Amino acid sequence: MKYNFDEIIERRKTNSVKWDFFADDILPMWVADMDFKIAPEIQKVITDKAISGMMGYQFLSEEFKISTISWLQKHHDFTVSADQILPVPGMLLGISAIIRTFLGMDEKIILQPPVYDHFFETVKNSGAETVYNDLIYQNNSYSMDFDDLELTTSDPLTRFLLFCNPHNPVGKVWTEDDLRKIAEICSRNNVIVISDEIHSDLVFEDLKHIPFAKIAADYDLISFTLGSPCKTFNLSGLSAAYIISDQKDHLEEVRKTLQQQETEWINPFSAVAFTAAYQHGESWMHNVKKYISDNYHFAKTYIGEKIPQIKPMQTEATYLMWLDCKNLNLKSEILEEKLISEAKLKLNAGNRYGSAGEGFMRMNIACPREILTEGLHRLENFVNSYN
Repeated sequence: MKYNFDEIIERRKTNSVKWDFFADDILPMWVADMDFKIAPEIQKVITDKAISGMMGYQFLSEEFKISTISWLQKHHDFTVSADQILPVPGMLLGISAIIRTFLGMDEKIILQPPVYDHFFETVKNSGAETVYNDLIYQNNSYSMDFDDLELTTSDPLTRFLLFCNPHNPVGKVWTEDDLRKIAEICSRNNVIVISDEIHSDLVFEDLKHIPFAKIAADYDLISFTLGSPCKTFNLSGLSAAYIISDQKDHLEEVRKTLQQQETEWINPFSAVAFTAAYQHGESWMHNVKKYISDNYHFAKTYIGEKIPQIKPMQTEATYLMWLDCKNLNLKSEILEEKLISEAKLKLNAGNRYGSAGEGFMRMNIACPREILTEGLHRLENFVNSYN
């Protein structure tokens, strides 16, 4: 089936966070949702659900877990059983529930900036202290600082590592060696690993995503791996996710927390969309990944030829380009403001993702090529006029 990812869809005046948060003359390339229509198979089940006219209380069907098991096996060579899966209404809600279940008094949580900005709020809301294990930026790429991770995990009050795999915003796909080093260090220091893998299906070229849970099974380690089709299939407004752990007693403790918070139930529309994505969305996924990958190479070439002052990171996954703008000698927040006011372009300031993101900007490239080209043109004009 052919999908028209070049179609321009008018999203203004639809209560879109991406398009309606700023004035109409601002081109939004910031928050992580796509400007593409969802797969027809997903759209059909949502429509059929609405046509049924029945919106009462609903159990989650067995297909939710069955589709998850099949997807993980086929696309990530990862075998899980139904009793290792805990459905949750959303990724952040699931992460929060895990933290609230196992966090003790005065305990700490490790983050690895520059990292997904909502992690900071989740840790803050839990009452835990944040400990930073900044990624190492070198030769236009990122790696983990394992020496520092050894140090931070050795503190007996350090309870969790909140991990992003693949990494948002830097687009890094972690290797098996990376994951084993994390597992070994955290196992030795009794640190629980929470692995956010919402971008796991959006890995490009010849690279392969490795679920952390697959590695953790070889270690004496408590870990939780979270996944969802929401980013892959542009379903962020129909949030649904799952937690995977082979420690079923710990999963049950998290389920009790969800129940106590009255956050256990998944919206029926989200549930059918989730299942349809995993059962029937494979073709759409492959096509959208190809389109986004082409967008990335187009943007990288454009920036290299016309905006050499900016250095794009090597993006291995996600649809979020991480741009090194340090040569402009502007703080990220100031650059963000100037782009809005002068270029009519909205990107995300790098310092949103921690102080290690200072000097960078994040650009969402999951849009029709025409919109991407316009965004790059506005960025080029700004840089030229600023210089």
